[in-house]
Amino acid sequence: MKRVFDITLVLLAMPILVPIYILVALLVKIKLGSPVLFKKRRSGLNKQIFNMIKFRSMTMKRDASGDLLSDNNRLTRFGKFLRSTSLDEMPNFWNVLKGEMSLVGPRPLLVEYLPLYSEKQSRRHEVKPGITGWAQVNGRNAISWDEKFDLDVWYVDNQSIWLDIKILFLTIKKVIMRDGVSAKDVATMPPFEGTKK
Repeated sequence: MKRVFDITLVLLAMPILVPIYILVALLVKIKLGSPVLFKKRRSGLNKQIFNMIKFRSMTMKRDASGDLLSDNNRLTRFGKFLRSTSLDEMPNFWNVLKGEMSLVGPRPLLVEYLPLYSEKQSRRHEVKPGITGWAQVNGRNAISWDEKFDLDVWYVDNQSIWLDIKILFLTIKKVIMRDGVSAKDVATMPPFEGTKK
């Protein structure tokens, strides 16, 4: 049922999504250059690894040693706009169509975090990761990692189509308000280093 719900909504939204996708791709090409898209390895359902696709929102600036600068130094005003409006997440819809993600679920995180989760936190992998989720509409990046994981596990235990619909409507509100885009003093969130619980 959830899979049918995801595919139906994405296909119905295509007439709106495709023109926006093309426009954003052109703007990324003009303002940030190539590549327009980038892939990030993420952990999904049952901790399976997949490549999540996003629009690039940072420059490729490097220091004298050839290493990439910090996220804060590479994130441009245009990149901040893409993130605050969640337009950088638009290519995630391809991951949804492929069955790697759902519209709603815990956000897929770095593969490096897998050994750091507590047993409870690992339960976030009992469902497909989502473009948006319960944690995203209850604080997004402005809440702590522990709070975010507690919300993810709550979703796992309470998921339903009606809850997904509620989260999607709340997501639209959050995006319009651009609420909780970043944690204090960082581009998005500080790295997860394990829980003290």
